[in-house]
Amino acid sequence: MSLYDLSIPQFKKMLEGFERWLDMAAAFAETKKFDPNVLLASRLAPNQWTLVRQITAACDAAKFTVARLTGTEPPRQADTETTFDEVRARIRSVVEYLGGFTREDFHGAGERWISPPPLQGKQLLGADYFHQMQLPNFYFHVTTAYAILRHNGVELGKMDFLGALPTR
Repeated sequence: MSLYDLSIPQFKKMLEGFERWLDMAAAFAETKKFDPNVLLASRLAPNQWTLVRQITAACDAAKFTVARLTGTEPPRQADTETTFDEVRARIRSVVEYLGGFTREDFHGAGERWISPPPLQGKQLLGADYFHQMQLPNFYFHVTTAYAILRHNGVELGKMDFLGALPTR
């Protein structure tokens, strides 16, 4: 299985899941009579990133992973989102960006040497970069965003996290 098959479909699926979670969060806020944008400033611990930052970090993890694996430049985003609408636009732009790649774009990606900024000049092979660093990083932020919403009372369940499955 290529790194395309392991990354693009799953990144897109989980990012699109954020949209459903935001719908559920907005409905929850409406029933409780508060502005749903308040949830974007929520966090699980004082030293942890907010919901909006968890979502943008997941978006960044997806786009930077794919860009580095394919040797391309990712789109730059300002990180100024403060509303559900702005967060949705961020998610959609990253999903659209991911949709522009093909399996052929990932040819040789597993053997490409990658120097991610946090490793300060050290390198990883593309396959290790994806499996050992970026996939866990992506899911860390996705899971934390999910937990923040659950912590605030949004009734999300496991199937909301997993999303559609390719059942037969």
